[in-house]
Amino acid sequence: MTVQPLPVSTPAAQGVDASGVHAFLDALEAAPGIEPHSVMVLRHGHLVASGWWAPYTAERPHLLYSLSKSFTATAAGIAVGEGLLRLDDPVISFFPEFEADITDPRSRAMLVRHVASMSSGHLAETFDLARETDRTELVRGFLLVPPDRDPGTVFAYNQPATYTLAAIVQRLTGQSLTDYLRPRLLDPLGIGEVAWQRDRHGRELGFSGLHAATDAIARLGQLYLRDGVWNGRRLLPEGWAADATRAHVATADATAPDARSDWQHGYGFQFWRSRPGYGYRGDGAYGQFCLVLPEQDAVVALTGATTEMQEVLDLVWAHLLPAFASAPRTARRGGEGQEDGDAALAGRLARLALPPVPGKPAPPERAEAWRDALFTPDGGVCADRPTLSAVGVTPEADGWRITLTEGGDRLVLRLGGDAGGGDGWSVAEQPVPTALSGGWTDADTLVADVVFLETPHRLAVTCSLPEGTFTARWRTTPLDPRPLRVLGAPRNPA
Repeated sequence: MTVQPLPVSTPAAQGVDASGVHAFLDALEAAPGIEPHSVMVLRHGHLVASGWWAPYTAERPHLLYSLSKSFTATAAGIAVGEGLLRLDDPVISFFPEFEADITDPRSRAMLVRHVASMSSGHLAETFDLARETDRTELVRGFLLVPPDRDPGTVFAYNQPATYTLAAIVQRLTGQSLTDYLRPRLLDPLGIGEVAWQRDRHGRELGFSGLHAATDAIARLGQLYLRDGVWNGRRLLPEGWAADATRAHVATADATAPDARSDWQHGYGFQFWRSRPGYGYRGDGAYGQFCLVLPEQDAVVALTGATTEMQEVLDLVWAHLLPAFASAPRTARRGGEGQEDGDAALAGRLARLALPPVPGKPAPPERAEAWRDALFTPDGGVCADRPTLSAVGVTPEADGWRITLTEGGDRLVLRLGGDAGGGDGWSVAEQPVPTALSGGWTDADTLVADVVFLETPHRLAVTCSLPEGTFTARWRTTPLDPRPLRVLGAPRNPA
């Protein structure tokens, strides 16, 4: 399939102030708790700004975490349009093999619309309890956890609800979510390869695990902005986009409402409502966003690595929203004209890069001591550590080889450049896409960061020569711990 690029325009031609985009980038890069990976801005159906912070690139898929949920809801919407699914069907009706086990009247009253809107009647996340209740079938475990209230009356962000919705769609269609969406959504939108993590049953998770490029996020947002129509062709049932993105259930804490929080304004079908006037969005852990702004006729797609997700949204509201003027402005950053301002922004976006880890080349006076050095864990206990048993450091002709040992697996990385002097990122594709940077902070200490390029995750490793030990700490801890060698998009989903 030939992927058609999004229509491209200058910011000024679409009424976007380039200086506002500059200000957003300034603020994003200055925030100590935010590591940006990508940004795409669409206005009036045109791509007006896009950039990726190296070593992240445009074509590489990125783990979307809970932004996956919005794609799952879209699959459900298409199934509704095809007459396969009705929102008012009882959930239990799709799983007759559990009929005799599910006796709680609230569980039996749960409808498709309730799992789609996170209003199953539970007051809290049920993932751990559902998994403990039935370790082989999460849907059954979920339905065996009695709801605290009547379905449809309360909100709880609840992974098994979305998993159940995804299981229903996959059972009805006889296909994975990806296979079902490919001819109906992904190909028509021009979305290239995607990959979705599966469970032991071969089901795609639905609630998380989708790996897709930023471009896919932007295209999904634009489809919803246009009420499910793409290039004149209706892909979603008429009215679905509006229904999926309105508030079906209140999310505010009645005892302590916080209007400044963008998680307090209601939930649709796997979409959040943002604060009034700021549209709606899909979002995922650590800063994966699909922001749809109907009043501004704009879409903003973002990926990154942060625990400060509200801060990211606040920066969008503070800098990008004012940049969406009703008409082109005559002045830009630094007083430039429109063309100069747009050109300066395009140049900046093309040069975006994450700073490499500072470090010096290997100290010559300690070269022999570092040669083939092997380090063991320092013995500390910390929740944000991987289960590494050893780190090896070996010299090569044009750099150093860093070997991370985890169980019976070894992840071999290369610290390149001038003897690993921290002048950039060394990218490797096998066995999992990574980028490594670092160097020596002194004669006895080596530091290196490993970026897992298809995720929001970065691992910081420090080796101490005198102690013969290492520390390893996640900057953002994977929510689904997996071996390092597979910490990327699934290559063989079967």
